[in-house]
Amino acid sequence: MNIICDKFLLSGAIDGVSRAVTNRSGNPVLEGIHMVADGFQLTLTGYDLEMAITITIEANVHTPGECVVNAKLLGDMVRRMPSDQVSIELQDNGSVTIKGGVAEFELTALNTNDFPELPKPGADPTLTISAARLHDIVDKTIYAVSQDDKKPAHTGELFVIEPDKLTVVALDGYRLAIVERKVEAQKEIRIIIPSKTMMEVNKLIGDKEEDMVVISANRRYVVFSTNQGYTILSRLIEGEFLNYESVLPHGYRTKVTLDTRDFIESIERASLIITERLKNPLRIQFTPEKVMVRCQTSLGKVADEFDAKTEGEKIEIGFNNRYLLDALRASRCEQVTLEISGPLSPVKILPSEGEDFIYLVLPVRFKND
Repeated sequence: MNIICDKFLLSGAIDGVSRAVTNRSGNPVLEGIHMVADGFQLTLTGYDLEMAITITIEANVHTPGECVVNAKLLGDMVRRMPSDQVSIELQDNGSVTIKGGVAEFELTALNTNDFPELPKPGADPTLTISAARLHDIVDKTIYAVSQDDKKPAHTGELFVIEPDKLTVVALDGYRLAIVERKVEAQKEIRIIIPSKTMMEVNKLIGDKEEDMVVISANRRYVVFSTNQGYTILSRLIEGEFLNYESVLPHGYRTKVTLDTRDFIESIERASLIITERLKNPLRIQFTPEKVMVRCQTSLGKVADEFDAKTEGEKIEIGFNNRYLLDALRASRCEQVTLEISGPLSPVKILPSEGEDFIYLVLPVRFKND
């Protein structure tokens, strides 16, 4: 294998596929990038046995071939090359020479036979969606994914693809996020995609309306194909996802419309006396014209308030500050509406206009209740 490639094109491709490379593994080949040179192209692949990322870029291929090189070292070396062109050559002794201008590195190649073969998912095209829409959906839901492996299904995002609608759901037992969008899908399917996959997809697809993402899925795998040339293949999570529709409250006793930024800033001020060790809840009181935010820990007390419009009963509720902040930040809208059924019932957070999302946040019971 002997190629010459544009440094910036190669560096970007290395960074992209490295998102699927294991940083610490008992198998060194999983810490490498598999490179295959053929024709006028170089194909790079990272694979951690759960997710694979592949991209093909232009290259001047003098000698076709393949090699596996440690991803971090390769990325650092190419990034620091003093010239705009980089050559990569596999030597007979098993080393790889990487040159750029006057700089030259030599790396020990890993055994290509040890690099695991990618699964053949056989997934049919299911949905084509703009990068901007998919990016927005993931941004609005990913915060609520569970970090607890005891319920593996909740460590991913539920994608419910119907002929005319896409519903994405994330939950962790304390909060829930639902986003629905009108789409035109090729087939109907319900799958759970690992949160790691969705986070990496979101970083790679960008947020341009003109860029399209093709989602292909079956019961075991999902494949995302992007305009930028990336193919992201991932295993799906097996198991039963919570029947989220059954936990959505219907009706309310108190309805509050408020400025999102005011609420975020008030919670951030109150959070200054909350630490990992001192996780006392916020006491938030909703009155006809005000929202009052209070908190007390061994570090001190805080009291704050801001204007809001409240319909129905006056009520005080305890909240975990982070859970509430995550939902408000993810909403990305100027005003939100809170629908409250009682001090211990899940609080529904909605956009004050439109149907962009549905969030639920569980209250915290006060110790003296």
